[in-house]
Amino acid sequence: MKEPGLETAGTRTRGRTRRVILSAAASVLGRDYHATLADIAAAAGVGRTTLHRYFSDRTRLINAAIEDSIEAIEQSVTDAAIDQDSPVEAMRRLVTAMVAVGDRLVFLFGDPRVLEGRSAADTPPPLDDPVIALIKRGQAEGAFDPDLTPAWIQRVLWSLVYTGYKDADACGLPRHGIVSTVIRTLENGIHTPNPKH
Repeated sequence: MKEPGLETAGTRTRGRTRRVILSAAASVLGRDYHATLADIAAAAGVGRTTLHRYFSDRTRLINAAIEDSIEAIEQSVTDAAIDQDSPVEAMRRLVTAMVAVGDRLVFLFGDPRVLEGRSAADTPPPLDDPVIALIKRGQAEGAFDPDLTPAWIQRVLWSLVYTGYKDADACGLPRHGIVSTVIRTLENGIHTPNPKH
């Protein structure tokens, strides 16, 4: 019989290895949907035999990476606590949180084949509700332009985060500069315009 402490340590190690593989899968497949399991194993720093112990084939790995990515995005929005503080500060936290999981957004939405064939029941919708609530609060408080629909602002937000993360290298933007660039572009576009004198 194994000692409980050793079993727990083994479980933690397996959990960490699984998370590393899923994170690597999202990152690698987001850049190249045709990447091989060997490419993913190399990015995760594990052997193919180890990868196969966790995921017996590519389809199982992709499905698990989809679920893991959705959970990561949902958790990021929750952690950003966008129902607190001023709408502008909350939006900045949201952008920071979204950029932190930018590889997951690129993986999920960069190639239509990733979510192809999944029903609405299998793929939870993006976390629009708390984001829409934040936008409406910002409009009500005069921080965001009330002439823009909340849905439009929300789509612009996702598009900027996605583009900023995906095109950072192509545009010569360092990774640490993505957040400030997205925030600046977003705020210049959605803030309530100053009245003309």
